[in-house]
Amino acid sequence: MIASSVNVIHAVWLDPFSPLQAADRAQLDAAGISLQTVSTLGDLTLALRRAHVLVIRLGDSAELLQEVQTLVAQLGHTVPVLCRVERRRLEVAVDAMRMGALHVLPADEWSAGAWQDAVKGLNAPELKTKSYVFVDPTSQHLLALAQRVAQTEVTALLVGPTGAGKEVLARVLHESSPRAKGPFVALNCAAMPEHLIEDMLFGHEKGAFTGALKEHKGLFEQAHGGTIFLDEIGEMPMNLQAKLLRVLQEKKLNRLGGEGTIDLDVRVVAATNKDLKLAIEQREFREDLYFRISTFRLRIQPLKDRPGDIVPLVAQSLARHVKGGVPFTVTEDAQVLLQSYPWPGNVRELENVVQRAVVLCGGRTISPAHLMFDDASMDDQALPALHAAPAASVMSALNEALAQAMPVTQEPQIPAFNAAVAAMAPIATRDASAPVNLGHAVKASEHQVIMAAIQSTESRMEAAAKLGISPRTLRYKLAQLRTLGMPEGVSA
Repeated sequence: MIASSVNVIHAVWLDPFSPLQAADRAQLDAAGISLQTVSTLGDLTLALRRAHVLVIRLGDSAELLQEVQTLVAQLGHTVPVLCRVERRRLEVAVDAMRMGALHVLPADEWSAGAWQDAVKGLNAPELKTKSYVFVDPTSQHLLALAQRVAQTEVTALLVGPTGAGKEVLARVLHESSPRAKGPFVALNCAAMPEHLIEDMLFGHEKGAFTGALKEHKGLFEQAHGGTIFLDEIGEMPMNLQAKLLRVLQEKKLNRLGGEGTIDLDVRVVAATNKDLKLAIEQREFREDLYFRISTFRLRIQPLKDRPGDIVPLVAQSLARHVKGGVPFTVTEDAQVLLQSYPWPGNVRELENVVQRAVVLCGGRTISPAHLMFDDASMDDQALPALHAAPAASVMSALNEALAQAMPVTQEPQIPAFNAAVAAMAPIATRDASAPVNLGHAVKASEHQVIMAAIQSTESRMEAAAKLGISPRTLRYKLAQLRTLGMPEGVSA
């Protein structure tokens, strides 16, 4: 029986190895998947306009997936890709997931249940423009648990450090639930003044206070039929905690200045980076509210504890900066450096580092010389991981970065940097076993980029903005470079 048109998933089918059999198509029809096979670029361009998913068959490698992703980006579309892989090609399936495939199915899998599970939630309004990274085994376990929790109506409390991706997980809970077609409304409880949060959450009636010229629906009412996400709930004032508890218990609310009650149909997901049990002991958080919101706790690990997610997150962030359809690549040395860094700022810091790398690289290849971390003191701690790499490959990456940063037709105007480059030149010709002062080489490259930004702007403030770092970090780096004897006469 074919699913109703509301629930039909429109799939573009690409299989260069074997034609689709009528019996197999019928199985997919039964799963609610409408197929459109393509053989030309023109067909693909037209088909992608209404596609929920692109299904491709992979052979001995995942190269076809990368080519298809590049082509789809060039056509100006954002479509999730589902891959079909031979059961014996487990390594291809793993590579496909690392490259951002939505799901991987065995090439001989045709059961309606398996396909329905694979495309579940694809007709949710936001999923077509969003993709999430759960590659590390720790993250995959968390995702599987979250999807099970999503099928229930229990309140969920997401616990983890700042910037680890709690809102991403909250959206997964929403989009994997029966409420996926309803609204997803979020509020950061730490970002709003205390006197505004109550109005934001519960709304007000016309004339409730001076300036209330018309009625206002609060976020709880706006989330009716969907999910409300209360981020940093540990920062909510105590008086509002009591009102929130009453709303959660009674599933009803009163607007400010209103007399009647309003019934609610909302699923609550809360998040915090605080130890709420300690906050309860210190009388900063209500114990009864804690047990109301923590029916099911999901803990998100810091990024450093799920290293398998780092490179895919970098690739996802780089994809947002692609212009002209030419994707970015990250050298192996840069990947080693990214995976060795402790990421105290978690995913948010990673996105900052990627944006700086895009600014600094000048091309489409990210190398170690383009990576500038938020915590300047961590630079020297992260560098030893690169010593395991061959000296020639490290120097090649540095030379490439220097060539991109400085046109060969121009003579560098910084004597200290010229001396550093001259000192680096013999290194590339030495025996691979000879010691390499990699820290000095990277600092020299970093110094050139910093000085170029300073010379092209009118103030240190503008230079820091151009580099994507804070003025404080710029001052730190200038002082650090001056101690190495690079820029004579440069003041921090």
